[in-house]
Amino acid sequence: MRVVIVGAGAMGSLFGFFFLKAGKDVWLLDNDSELARHINDNGLCVEGISGKDRVLIPITTNVDEIKWGDIIIIFVKAYDTAKAILGAKPLIGHNSVVLTLQNGIGNLEEIAKAVEKKGVIAGTTAQGATLLGPGHVLHAGRGETIIGELNGKKTERLDKIRNFFESAGISTQITTDVTGLICSKLLINAGINSLTGITGLHNGELLDFEETGEIMHKTVDEAMEIVSQKRIRLVYENPREKVDSVCHATARNISSLLQDLSKKKKTEIDFINGAIVREGDNGGIRTPINQALTHLIHFREDQR
Repeated sequence: MRVVIVGAGAMGSLFGFFFLKAGKDVWLLDNDSELARHINDNGLCVEGISGKDRVLIPITTNVDEIKWGDIIIIFVKAYDTAKAILGAKPLIGHNSVVLTLQNGIGNLEEIAKAVEKKGVIAGTTAQGATLLGPGHVLHAGRGETIIGELNGKKTERLDKIRNFFESAGISTQITTDVTGLICSKLLINAGINSLTGITGLHNGELLDFEETGEIMHKTVDEAMEIVSQKRIRLVYENPREKVDSVCHATARNISSLLQDLSKKKKTEIDFINGAIVREGDNGGIRTPINQALTHLIHFREDQR
């Protein structure tokens, strides 16, 4: 089974490392020619809780070199999804599966514009990864990967992909409610990421200050109004308690949004807190805190 990972950032590189170390047929596909050249010349280095190792992994900017893929995993930033899926489309055969494990909402809709929905599955991952430099990743924490069919059915291909991931050391479960899963992660990201981007704090430090803790909880409360209106079932019962527990579990983690700002890169804020604002507007629900956080992150981006 050949797996193609689209996007050689922190998470894409980490998953590629796992698959390669397990002896899988894996390729990285990225549109950054300098990054591809660097990894081809120097290999991919991963350090952290998995130890430290450097591996040689195939990476290219040209889909013709890869030819085909059984599993195509999309790991690019949400704002690059449309471009990425069109670039990877020549790899997708009749029995290929496209899997998105990205942050935010809106990725499925972009993928479905280029690929038939029956060929798409979705999920989330709680692995912790920080990009230290080109081809250099810190594995900061282990977490479960959860995948599911868009129609909620349990299928043979889900079992096959789960077993494939498990054989590479990636703890994986199956869900029958992808929408609830993605929204559950969105609420966590909305509560944590934007605040870390504004304050520069590590995840766990948000709970050290009454002000940031209160803003984080109220951010999640606004999103919960939309979740309730849409009758979406989350994978946890108490969002406030859950966001607190994630802060504790990832206390020293630097959120992906803060990493992007530190590198003067565009963030995914429009697909996280910004998405909550849009959904609130559509449903007649006010989301002033999420809107303020979105504006402040855009301000930080503009300062670049």
